[in-house]
Amino acid sequence: MVSERWYVYIMASRRNGTIYVGSTVDLPKRVWEHRSGVVAGFTKQYGSHLLVWYEVYESWEAALLRERQMKEWKRAWKLREIEGFNPDWEDLYDRVATP
Repeated sequence: MVSERWYVYIMASRRNGTIYVGSTVDLPKRVWEHRSGVVAGFTKQYGSHLLVWYEVYESWEAALLRERQMKEWKRAWKLREIEGFNPDWEDLYDRVATP
């Protein structure tokens, strides 16, 4: 049996711009939704269309816990997390959208 993978991710408007933390079971689909603006909300309002960071989890509970923790973090901590994973703030969408 294949276990479901969950993702915690950060979207950004640009380097050091507005950031959004979220979680999902289908990262390529969710990022596409953010990028396309098909869902009203924070990322559409603030133009946070770049996938700049993500982590993979084996359970919904673990992903949700991490997302909630990160949403409580200071902005500087989130920026350090992004810089450690993706120092050039590249858009990682192609990396996750390609099978």
